[in-house]
Amino acid sequence: MLAQSIQRFTTSVVRRSHYDEGPRKNLPFSVRNKWRFATPFFTVRHQLLKKMF
Repeated sequence: MLAQSIQRFTTSVVRRSHYDEGPRKNLPFSVRNKWRFATPFFTVRHQLLKKMF
């Protein structure tokens, strides 16, 4: 019982410490560079325009 509790605690600590915390850390693109920020929007726009023609 105690071993299971310790194992659950250590796996949750490792899982939480793996990723950075805070704003802008969970986005799949960089918001600090304006071109990297705009890339997903241009990609969606391109795909939508491509379907129209």
